[in-house]
Amino acid sequence: MADRIKERLVSAHLKRQRVLVDFLILPTEIHLIARLVEGDAPGDVAGAIGNFVSRWVREVRRTRSHVMGGPFRAFALESDEAVRQEVRMLAWRPVVLGLSRGPTFYAHGALRVALGLRRRDGFDARPVLRYFGQDTTDARAALARWVSGRPREVAWQAWELSRGLVLAPTHEVPEPVGFREVKTEGAALLVAAAGSGGVQAALGLLVDWVGWQLGAISRLELGSRDARAVRWRALVARLAVQHRLCSSAFVARYFHRAKATLSEQVAASRLRAEDAEIVATPVAKILGQLAALGPLGAGPVGSSADGAER
Repeated sequence: MADRIKERLVSAHLKRQRVLVDFLILPTEIHLIARLVEGDAPGDVAGAIGNFVSRWVREVRRTRSHVMGGPFRAFALESDEAVRQEVRMLAWRPVVLGLSRGPTFYAHGALRVALGLRRRDGFDARPVLRYFGQDTTDARAALARWVSGRPREVAWQAWELSRGLVLAPTHEVPEPVGFREVKTEGAALLVAAAGSGGVQAALGLLVDWVGWQLGAISRLELGSRDARAVRWRALVARLAVQHRLCSSAFVARYFHRAKATLSEQVAASRLRAEDAEIVATPVAKILGQLAALGPLGAGPVGSSADGAER
């Protein structure tokens, strides 16, 4: 079955002049990195693959089930570095799932072909190798070194969250523990950095960072009605909504405030130029500053230049 799926992946790209850069076929997941032509869309690729695969699965399974029923997820990889990071994550996915003892041992992916450990079987490894060098031999050596470093735990959790492979826990009182999908890379980084506390703990990281930005280090000030505390809560709400960590209503409940009141304070914050600069801070920078502050951050925060352990 995996070989049939791989052949379909290759043919679905050749017919439309798409470029299949990398792929990984797992028992319950299919991942791929592709360059699309103008006017093409990820949904076209998903349809060209899913329609066939779902039929093949139905042919071999004796019991009826909802095959390929979940929605696909597509992400733009905006830089060569982002592509390389995705290649590493796909290389380690079978290892994390217990399907392989190392990234180079799993058979149903592009990595072994790219490294010259398996014959091509129709897959052209040159596009993925070009992200690691122009000379094939040197590129293979660089790729092997790159995937040898296991992703750090926080980076791995953020990747799983952002790809919809796991859900973020919520512990909102008085509601029971629930789970929600993470919509953005920024929200995934926050939830992963916050540890097991889920969305609430991630929100707490924003509380601590904004408080540090405003010079209001003590959380005891957060519940007051003075102007600084009002601005503090509004900035946290803006960051949480901007990165789609949670809704403004969720933030209002977190602060034990009425949503309408918080909305008014957020509107006032949007009129302050200095607040816009704070809200524009990337999540990676927020987490880096929290890590440097040590115990101020509300959760375990890790950092690495390339997100890998050596």
